[in-house]
Amino acid sequence: RWIKFEEKVEDGGERWSVPHVPALTLNSLFQLRTCLQRGTVLLDLDATNFKEIIDKALSGHPEEEELQPALRERLAALLLLQPWHQLTKSLLQQLAELCLSPCRGRSCGCPTGNPSIATSPGQSEPRAQLSKTPLKEQLRNRFRKKVPPGAEAAHVAVGEVEFLEKPFTAFIRLRHRVSLGSLAEVALPSRFLFILLGPPKVKAYQEVGRAMATLLMDELFQRVARRADHREDLITGMERFLDELIVLPPGKWDPSARIPPPSSLPSPRRRTTVDLPDQQSHGNGDMAAAGDRARPGHPHSGEELERTGRLFGGLLRDIRRKAPWYGSDFSDALHPQCLSAVLYIYLATVTNAITFGGMLGDATANMQGVLESFLGTAFAGFIFCLFSGQPLTILSSTGPVLVFERLLFSFSQDHSLDYLEFRLWIGLWVAFFGMVLVATEASHLVRYFTRFTEEGFCALISLIFIYDSLKKMLSLADAFPINWQYRLDNVTSYSCTCNLSSPGEGLGWAQSVHTRPLLAACLSLQPPTTPVGLSRTQCLDRGGHLLGTSCQYVPDVTLISFLLFGGTFLSCTALKRFRSSRYFPAGVRKLVSDFAVILAILASCAIDAVLGLETPKLLVPSELKPTNPARGWIIFPFGANPWWVCLVSAVPAVLVTILIFMDQQITAVILNRREYKLQKGAGFHLDLLCVSLLMVVTSVTGLPWYVSATVISLAHMESLRKESETSAPGEHPEFLGIREQRLTGLVIFVLMGVSVFMAPVLKHIPMPVLYGVFLHMGVAALNSIQLLDRARLLLIPAKHQPDLAYLRHVPLRRVHLFTVTQLLCLALLWVLKSTTAAIIFPVMV
Repeated sequence: RWIKFEEKVEDGGERWSVPHVPALTLNSLFQLRTCLQRGTVLLDLDATNFKEIIDKALSGHPEEEELQPALRERLAALLLLQPWHQLTKSLLQQLAELCLSPCRGRSCGCPTGNPSIATSPGQSEPRAQLSKTPLKEQLRNRFRKKVPPGAEAAHVAVGEVEFLEKPFTAFIRLRHRVSLGSLAEVALPSRFLFILLGPPKVKAYQEVGRAMATLLMDELFQRVARRADHREDLITGMERFLDELIVLPPGKWDPSARIPPPSSLPSPRRRTTVDLPDQQSHGNGDMAAAGDRARPGHPHSGEELERTGRLFGGLLRDIRRKAPWYGSDFSDALHPQCLSAVLYIYLATVTNAITFGGMLGDATANMQGVLESFLGTAFAGFIFCLFSGQPLTILSSTGPVLVFERLLFSFSQDHSLDYLEFRLWIGLWVAFFGMVLVATEASHLVRYFTRFTEEGFCALISLIFIYDSLKKMLSLADAFPINWQYRLDNVTSYSCTCNLSSPGEGLGWAQSVHTRPLLAACLSLQPPTTPVGLSRTQCLDRGGHLLGTSCQYVPDVTLISFLLFGGTFLSCTALKRFRSSRYFPAGVRKLVSDFAVILAILASCAIDAVLGLETPKLLVPSELKPTNPARGWIIFPFGANPWWVCLVSAVPAVLVTILIFMDQQITAVILNRREYKLQKGAGFHLDLLCVSLLMVVTSVTGLPWYVSATVISLAHMESLRKESETSAPGEHPEFLGIREQRLTGLVIFVLMGVSVFMAPVLKHIPMPVLYGVFLHMGVAALNSIQLLDRARLLLIPAKHQPDLAYLRHVPLRRVHLFTVTQLLCLALLWVLKSTTAAIIFPVMV
């Protein structure tokens, strides 16, 4: 059988082989061409059942080789026999049959790939006639799930018969696809049939049949076969197939070896197109692609960034583009995959909010703390997901914004200014400048961002995630210090007492140290000498035993924290890759992969709960009041600072505007890459408008400022990847795009808002587990860019380098020069980020 690739029934007839690329002999292709040239060819045959097809095929034999009536009847009776199918069975069915029939292997089905005319070994009873309706086994065949929707069956029947003196060949194309009853393994409508029967002296029939099946699975020959008007059209299509044929020399490879399917196949559009008489009317797929591009919400390349020349023209075009999709943004979220995305990104966002909230509290004397971070993230994220042009974006505080907040607070303290009021005016100016950028369509400048810039920015943010997660873990050694001088043999010096009396004598030496002198005075005996500095080994050698709480002490909290951290990261990575493993059915693999992060977190939390160690836990605020009691929820613009502060604030607001614009738009460009196959379009102007308006609200309420978070947004998109439900055996599932919707983001930020009331549940999650999730997100984002692959090339000798597409067209020294330049710029950005000059970080990008 063939679906994309070939499968054979293994010796013994128990199972199908692994899918593999069919290897054909050149002679079989030449013989097939001869069969098409000399045999019967019936195009657009009108028939409703298999018997009618056979009768017309036998009657349509060339007149010079017309079959005798008796011979024709024998051939018809043979072809109308019920074929023996090799059904695909579940593991439970196989075990049940093995238990009920231990000798089943002696009467197995036909071990050939063409059972239609073969006899079953060991079967003496007469074969049944072909059924006109599908059998129960066909309808229940589990293999049906591998067949793509709308597929048709093509039948190839070849074999040796003793009563024929010359080969009989027929190629048949039906005018309308017809269900042929029990002929096929799976109940599918059929359009093509190929029959080749001949005397036993010829041994190449099966190879010719394999060649015909392989030809019918070729996309270009399928077009020829569907549109051909004459026999010559089929011959021309086969000639084109032979032109693309690649021949492996004999003796240089093993013909019995099965070539595994490639990870990706070339598009038929890139191959040679076949000229057909009616090609203009049918088209070659390009017109269909053009029609797809013309649908609403699927704009031409770069249309989102084209200038209209009118005020707010780009914003209005974004709204018109996104409005038709608004209803589907909610209905498309009704899928179990969205649940796993919500839980995954919610925990990542909670961790991020706590981390940045804590650092903001340290930098601003708790004028903004963890609670403000929670409420700001929940409010800003919810509003953005509800009205933005790209709702898959996750808003968060970023490192450059944190650096600016620290510098602004220090400046305010040094010049006796009210920090929150000064910040309010800066936020209002930033919102105004943002509106000006939206009105003038400044987002069109994004079209000049190249791979060089995108990869540098994404790599920097990914490295920050990796660095911060490792830094947080190493800081645990301060809260839970490791006693590097600890020696198991010296436990007696760690508040542990050696008791030299036997356990059955009641009070030992440690407990009787005050009473024994009195007893010795009454008995005129000298007290025994107090043993000093006995080690654990010496105490046990003298027959004593250890007493004290620290006798079994080991530095365990930091160790188990690192184990939970590493275990969570490795579990997330392994379970994410489980989709492509060989274990369990495809549905189970997909489910495990979708919920990989959640399963890893639950497993790590369970291990932590069983061990019962006091690892640092996730602590969220439990009261809705400002972190600093000296501030309120509303910041007034006047009263605490001089009047001129509202004008001077425009200067730092320019820097913040550049920071917000670059941070927001570079992330938007990364999320709207072509390789994600987004269908609903982007909204650069609309996104910038939402961020600008949110600046007003967060500044007035004294909440943190928010922009798109690159790594978390990428993780959000990766958790919503869509792949084809059905794939041919051996074919990798096709990436269909991203599940574009608004509901996951809305639910995530609603959960953020109610996290204050979920503190009793969230307090059981260890922080090392969440840091492991952070590390996983950083590594996953880093692996998604080409920079990492090119950086590896610097360490790989040329002869061992992978066969990458750009290495075929670009000199290696140019590739290395490009990579080294990127790495140097990345290092410069990292150094810049780590200094007080980090506020000019976006300009340097």
